[in-house]
Amino acid sequence: MAMERRILGKTGERVSIIGFGGIVVMNLEQGEANSIVAEAIDRGVNYFDVAPTYGNAEDRLGPAIEHKRDGIFLACKTGKRRRVEAAAELRESLRKLRTDHFDLYQLHAMVTEEDFEQAMGPGGAIEALIEAREEGLVRYLGFSAHSVEIALKLIDAFDFDTVLFPVNWVNYFNAGFGPQVLERAQTKGMGCLAIKAMARTLVPEGQKRKYAKCWYEPVDDPELAALALRFTLSQSVAAAIPPGEPDLFRIALNVGERFTMLTEGELETLRQRARGLEPIFRLSA
Repeated sequence: MAMERRILGKTGERVSIIGFGGIVVMNLEQGEANSIVAEAIDRGVNYFDVAPTYGNAEDRLGPAIEHKRDGIFLACKTGKRRRVEAAAELRESLRKLRTDHFDLYQLHAMVTEEDFEQAMGPGGAIEALIEAREEGLVRYLGFSAHSVEIALKLIDAFDFDTVLFPVNWVNYFNAGFGPQVLERAQTKGMGCLAIKAMARTLVPEGQKRKYAKCWYEPVDDPELAALALRFTLSQSVAAAIPPGEPDLFRIALNVGERFTMLTEGELETLRQRARGLEPIFRLSA
């Protein structure tokens, strides 16, 4: 089956329901990176997302997509909060990714009031994003956030095209974390992109992480992973970016190729499986 593509809000762009997170190619040999990018594209993925904070991911992804760029919706981010620094980081990302523009450029990991005040205030990073759009270096503007409160403030403060946010079964059931952002974004016609769909819970303190590229404990059982990912894709999102481990990414590709909306019975199964699990995000007190 061909992978479904959904319209990304008011952009009108069609993106694959499974996105390629740049962390997948971080620390891989270039040949391996080229291979998994080619596999993803062959299996219907056209939405790629990366950031400078993902180690050497930009260095690996650039050569892998260089001759495939025309068919890709390429998203990147800046963790900088000031205009000058964000503008410089954007240009360095363009160089590494061997492209003359990004389809989507985002403020990255907006979490605190300080993040908001700096990025959105005078001389803030938002000015660099607006200038880049005017120069044709980026087409659409968005943000990623890990706080419901900050995400809602950003949605109200500026006419962003997209939001990239955790949309996760345990967060929804056990913390009520996430639906508010999707609902508010929809009222403004924003495209909603999801992360952390396949997260299960936090790694217990003192316990070694099983997956180096996941700071949380992911779902790696294919059956439960399919339910978790289908839960996220059954919400009002255009696409979900799976964990950065290649094996987990391939599980997500399998789900994406055969996606069907979650049934009421499956929803109840997930609710039962979430009992007792600590969500990886909560609402601020």
